[in-house]
Amino acid sequence: MIRIEHPNWFQTVLWFVVSATIVGTILTARRGRQLFVRRIPGLTAIDEAMGRATEMGRPVLFTFGLLGIGIVAMQALAILSHIARQAARYGIRLIVPVADVPLYTIAEEVIKEAYTAEGKPEAFRPEDIRFLSDQQFAYAAGVIGLMHREKVASVFYFGYFYAESLLLAETGQVVGAVQVAGTPATTQIPFFIVATDYTIIGDEYYAGSAYLSREPTLMGSLVGQDIGKLILLVMILLGTAFAVGVELLPSIFAQNWMAKLLGG
Repeated sequence: MIRIEHPNWFQTVLWFVVSATIVGTILTARRGRQLFVRRIPGLTAIDEAMGRATEMGRPVLFTFGLLGIGIVAMQALAILSHIARQAARYGIRLIVPVADVPLYTIAEEVIKEAYTAEGKPEAFRPEDIRFLSDQQFAYAAGVIGLMHREKVASVFYFGYFYAESLLLAETGQVVGAVQVAGTPATTQIPFFIVATDYTIIGDEYYAGSAYLSREPTLMGSLVGQDIGKLILLVMILLGTAFAVGVELLPSIFAQNWMAKLLGG
């Protein structure tokens, strides 16, 4: 539950309007209405990267970076589930190196469920979900080694990354992999933009699970939040215009009064 510090009546009403908008769009989506979400090239490119791996008969690699359990991890796991289902459907080997022990266990279960959902539980390879190290550059070195040894066709970076991001992305380029990256780490986004084929920026990362799954509740929540942001933006613009007007009007009236006085 969101807690508003020292709320006044206007803030309370605005909070209820935004909340009601989100709930309304969720209910609308659950009734079967198709909500529009603009195309996100980075997420659409996942299908292209998986298709390339299928044609080449080579594995794909998915990395969370140095991510632990949290909101960022939940989004990354949702995207991993989508990739795992495609890997099961097309018979692509999926390699997932992990740097966090709890995340390792959850990722293994997510991939196993994805293979089961596609009717191919026997194709699941638990040995391809690997805990490498929880140390930054030891983990990076392990992932780089996997890229070279396995000759991966595609690499997916979804999670939180630090200085290892450019090392990994450059290695992906060296092995000729199609690379798709998404991270809320703003300091690493420039490196991914330069070194990968597609980069998901800002809120697009958190929209990933709704965009890929098309699940009505997630879609409704996503669209409702966008409408709420639009309402807040309009209120900011109106407030700015009002504040500027209040500051300028007295000076304008004073100038007119002085002009009349001097003219008279």
